[in-house]
Amino acid sequence: MLLSACESSSSIKPVEYLDDRTAITIGSLKEPIELVPSLHQSGLHLLTMGKRTSFAYLGPVEWDRSGTIVYGLWVHLAPGNDRAIVDIRSPAALTLILDSGARVLTPIDAPQLGRGAYQPVASWGQTGYFELTAEMLKEMAVSEKLELNVRATDDSVVNFTATGDTRTTLAGYLHSRGITGD
Repeated sequence: MLLSACESSSSIKPVEYLDDRTAITIGSLKEPIELVPSLHQSGLHLLTMGKRTSFAYLGPVEWDRSGTIVYGLWVHLAPGNDRAIVDIRSPAALTLILDSGARVLTPIDAPQLGRGAYQPVASWGQTGYFELTAEMLKEMAVSEKLELNVRATDDSVVNFTATGDTRTTLAGYLHSRGITGD
């Protein structure tokens, strides 16, 4: 039992690596957080009709260039054939929902590195980086609710919710990056 507890904690342990090309140190989670369509949107009728549902993934990223630290939120959307989604980098395409309220995500350009902080799940998916502050990351780490609203091409909203409690994972990330206190 002790061995399995060690294994489960290591699966959420943040990772850090140095990009040889840019000398930027990248800090991320070992695996991104998976979000699934909310129950009221995915429904059993999609399974019986043979439709493949969409999934979303997100993860914090820290870029450290000689002590200058910048944060970003990596988002990957693996679209199914259930709903057509807009370009996730378009204005107001993504909204993060936390206990403290809604945050419209603003796209950013990530540093050009030899490899990304996370690997996209679906080669046909959309991937982008979005503004993230240490304060917002702290809010995410204490929030019971972690949802992502994505605008569909028909202007409806597709809601994704975390598959489990993300507070321990994000608190561990904060601790590993030295983000503490207020």
